[in-house]
Amino acid sequence: MGPGSRGMHGGKPEKSKNFSATLKRLFRELGNLRIIVFLGVFFAVGGSVLMIFAPNIVKDLTDEIAKGLTPLGIDFGAVKAIALGLGIMYVSGALLQLAEAWLMANASNRFAQRLRQRISKKINILPLSYFDKHQTGDTLSRVTNDVDMIAQSLNQSLSTLISESILLVGAAAAMIITNIQMAGVAIVASIIGFMFMGAILKNSQKYFEMRQTELGKLNSHIEQIYSGLIVVKAYNGKNDSDVLFDKYNKSVYVANQKSRFLGGLMHPIMNFVGNLGYVAVCITGAILAQRDIIGIGTIVAFITYVRLFTSPLSNIAQSFTSLQSAAAASERVFEFLDAKEMITDSVFKERLAKDSVKGTIEFKNVKFSYNKKKPVIKDFSAIAKPGQKIAIVGPTGAGKTTLVNLLMKFYDIDDGDILIDGHSIKEIPRHDVHSLFTMVLQDTWMFEGTLRDNIAYNHKNVSDKTIMEICDTVGLTHFISTLPDGLDSQISESDSISAGQKQLITIARGMVEDSPLLILDEATSNVDTRTEELVQKAMDKLMQGRTSFVIAHRLSTIKNADLILVMRDGDIIESGNHKQLMEQNGFYTDLYNSQFAL
Repeated sequence: MGPGSRGMHGGKPEKSKNFSATLKRLFRELGNLRIIVFLGVFFAVGGSVLMIFAPNIVKDLTDEIAKGLTPLGIDFGAVKAIALGLGIMYVSGALLQLAEAWLMANASNRFAQRLRQRISKKINILPLSYFDKHQTGDTLSRVTNDVDMIAQSLNQSLSTLISESILLVGAAAAMIITNIQMAGVAIVASIIGFMFMGAILKNSQKYFEMRQTELGKLNSHIEQIYSGLIVVKAYNGKNDSDVLFDKYNKSVYVANQKSRFLGGLMHPIMNFVGNLGYVAVCITGAILAQRDIIGIGTIVAFITYVRLFTSPLSNIAQSFTSLQSAAAASERVFEFLDAKEMITDSVFKERLAKDSVKGTIEFKNVKFSYNKKKPVIKDFSAIAKPGQKIAIVGPTGAGKTTLVNLLMKFYDIDDGDILIDGHSIKEIPRHDVHSLFTMVLQDTWMFEGTLRDNIAYNHKNVSDKTIMEICDTVGLTHFISTLPDGLDSQISESDSISAGQKQLITIARGMVEDSPLLILDEATSNVDTRTEELVQKAMDKLMQGRTSFVIAHRLSTIKNADLILVMRDGDIIESGNHKQLMEQNGFYTDLYNSQFAL
């Protein structure tokens, strides 16, 4: 996260999204898992209903025991039957709650799994422009922290909220039936509690949303610092990175503090209101009993009902706090899932197999800009004939790499067209366009796996003999001989492999691809002079019979190009082969001679 990014600390949180609308969207997204959720809620409601009827049995049991105070004595048979019925009811309630817990844990975790799968698929169909505007760490935070928060909150709050609401309503109805005066006292107290809870919900949701946003910013900063840790240490940037970390950490702290404090207020407030109602009911019951309006069994049953009535108040408050967290996390996940996608390949009717491609590529008045304000490619036109080696040169920012990105259809052009053998790439699926090119970039990429897997990436039927021949061509044979298990050696991006060796591996990977079109974006920039000479020979062999685009800053490496396109500010200002351009004594000549200037 750059220094210019603004955290929440010292600023005001944005207006929160619609809480109820987000929850409705969340429940819709459950899809077929709603059946499991409904079963879990059903079992939870069943347990609550049993708890509602239990006080009536307690009342009967109390009345039977109270008979022991009279000459009639105690009917132990009735007591035994009532106690047995009460025991069965409590055991059944416990079993129902156990089933509810298992179902909800299953449903919430499966929902989280499905969300991650959707996010994974979404990443592959989002345009690169999305990732240009969003930090990697923030995206990772949506996949991990936000999804986990949704699963945890659903597991903890959904069934609890519904079952406790049923328990609250049922207990209220039972109290009204038992004694309307005492019921009125308890219900008035609960109404006051819900008024407090509504006010807290209205003012705290924005802080729950801010907590997830600020956590994403903090993760972005951590990911950025640790991915470039060598640079941070080399430039003694630890203090600056610590200052930024403290800033984002403070923002998370402030958002957490306010959200948890306001959300946590609901539980003690509802507890206080419930206990206040309980005390009021006890006083009212004592007065009514003194006037012989109700008996001792009614008082015991009503006290039990009051406990059943006040307990859900605290649990409902806690559930709403969890749902606030789920809503805040859901908003970020849904924002990602709703992001504009690239056009799917299924809409393209025209197909272009790489076996049939000859290699003619034409740029026709191509125009492109990343932000629609500053054009990067203004009006680019050029033709590459089959088998030609096209070099693209120019100063930094001239649009060289952007041109290659457009050719690979990583971005859609704003105007003009690019034709491959007369076929517009606008009409060809991205998958087909990508299969036509072997692309070797300046930035290397290694993944966790064997050296063989890294070289033969996405190609399962490549023999070891072919791999070793390619490795011998690019100069990797000695490196492989130094590894303990040869091609079976495990490597990753974090291994102590030199930048040049990584580049050679990516070049070997490109040679395995064996596509009719070739793109080399500063492919030899990370190798030493001697290795560059070997790689250049390998590249010349690889480019034979293929239309090749080479981006190079070291102009000595493209002297044998068939056509050199000199770019500046998004336009072609000169074109020709090396000899022709040197004879023009123009911008290319200045670039070429600057390499040898002291």
